[in-house]
Amino acid sequence: MSAHAARAVTLRDASGADDPLPPVRLSVARLTAAFHGRPAVRDVSLALRDRRVTAVIGPSGCGKSTFLRCLNRMHETVAGATVEGRITLDGEDIYGAQVDATSVRKRIGMVFQRPTPFPTLSIRDNVAAGLKVVRDGGASRGGADQIVERAMRRAAIWDELKDRLAASPMGLSGGQQQRLCIARALATEPQVLLLDEPTASLDPVSTLKVEELVHELRRQMAVIIVTHNMQQAARVSDETAFFLQGEMIELTPTRQLFTAPTDPRTESYITGRFG
Repeated sequence: MSAHAARAVTLRDASGADDPLPPVRLSVARLTAAFHGRPAVRDVSLALRDRRVTAVIGPSGCGKSTFLRCLNRMHETVAGATVEGRITLDGEDIYGAQVDATSVRKRIGMVFQRPTPFPTLSIRDNVAAGLKVVRDGGASRGGADQIVERAMRRAAIWDELKDRLAASPMGLSGGQQQRLCIARALATEPQVLLLDEPTASLDPVSTLKVEELVHELRRQMAVIIVTHNMQQAARVSDETAFFLQGEMIELTPTRQLFTAPTDPRTESYITGRFG
């Protein structure tokens, strides 16, 4: 593990409290990810804790999204993509020979930059879409309905849409569509939720709702959010990782990173000298 990552593991909680930190949920060791032999992420090691929000920031093309996609084996779906290193979820190697990628994506959910509801499915069926794959042929209709309601409540969208479950999601606002996609990811009861610039295409009001949702979800799981917005990282995260040219430069409590970064490259980025 890199010196920065090792240091981050022993740091106090972002509030400065002396309470023990939650356990490590996802551990990354010497991760290198490439496209057709060209590395996009280089030798990254870090530990991600349960019930914490970790933000990943850095300039465009620095490897943020590629890193995120490696965490639930989405990277390997791209032609010519390769992964080296080790990623463990609760101690289990997610790239192990006997580990099914679908089971990994059940436990590590992901929401993308632009809302991606399935246009031919109803609002209800969008949320339930993953259940048939991950629940041995699918839950019963009644059981699935309970799961859908729970997921939509957790995504803070049930009260808005409970009377429109049979309608198309394409009539929803962008913010509602994104929270619907978060509900879809939550339906499989993941232990980790990955958010790839989830508010990049949203208006300020919808952005605030998603940020409030992230704050609530951190009580239940580990959340990793890639964002181009440093103010957003400061608002929602406990720890922040700064990436540059495929490398993780540092990972520290968010308050420290934005007030006293340990690496001059981080300081140059957050003060606007580049990026």
